[in-house]
Amino acid sequence: MKVWRDAGLTYIHYSNIAARVVREALRVELRAEAAKRNISHVKFTPWENGRPVPRKKEARESES
Repeated sequence: MKVWRDAGLTYIHYSNIAARVVREALRVELRAEAAKRNISHVKFTPWENGRPVPRKKEARESES
């Protein structure tokens, strides 16, 4: 049963909410350690015809 999908959430969004709730439920002593794991990095790569499409150089420079 995928209640998160019926609610209009992506799995990533659902997972982030669940992780945040678990971190907030921790004892005060353990929250600081768990907060360090809260940082994440995601890289999106567009695909066309079964192959990754390289980003244009302009797009990379604007992200910096």
